[in-house]
Order: sequence, then C-alpha cells, then structure tokens
Amino acid sequence: IYDNGAVFAPEVLDITDEQLLGKFQLGIANVASASLQIGYCTQASLPHTIINGFKNVLAVAVETDISFPQADTVKAFLADPSAFAVAAAPAEAEAVEETKEVVEEESEAEESDDDMGFSLFD
Repeated sequence: IYDNGAVFAPEVLDITDEQLLGKFQLGIANVASASLQIGYCTQASLPHTIINGFKNVLAVAVETDISFPQADTVKAFLADPSAFAVAAAPAEAEAVEETKEVVEEESEAEESDDDMGFSLFD
C-alpha cells in the first residue's frame, strides 16, 4: 500500500474491531489517570472523582454519628462481618485446608533436600 510517499505492508489494514476498541479504551484510561493525577476534571475522570468523593464521605460517616443508608450498611458490616458471610464460605475453607495440606507435604520433602550437608556460615 502506497500513501504519501510511504509504502506499508498489507497487514497494516488487518485491524479487527476488538483491537481498535481495546486501543481506544486504553487511551481513555490513560486520559482519566492523567486527569486524576493533575486534578483536572474531564469526562473520563469524572466518574472516578465522584466515587473517590463518596469514599471520603463514607469514611467520615463511619467514624462519626452521621447516618445515611449506605453508611448504615457499612457500619453494620464493620460491627459484625460474619453476618454478611455467604453459604459458600465453608466450601472455600475446606478447599483452603486441602491446599495447606498439600503445601505442607511438599515443603517437608523440600526441607530434607535443602541442607545437603552444607551451611551458609560454615
């Protein structure tokens, strides 16, 4: 392909919609990040600014006697986290225990080979 005195391979035009959308999203994310860091409000950074402000208001509400529905939910969670546990938690705990057992068996096998009769400070 010849364009303004430059020759390009035909593969340059083989861009999918997913690739184009991915590059565009990456550009928007970079604009939002830069805008947040320099304190300049843009359409890309506005949702993040609002959420960060809400987090600050929620943190103040949790530490004081200020109350609104979202703060009440967070206060209830902080008072008793076990009340918000899901039914899948026991299954996850069993899987974690099985994983720990496997790791312990592997570490015992490795410990016997680690020394090989030498010490670091001998």
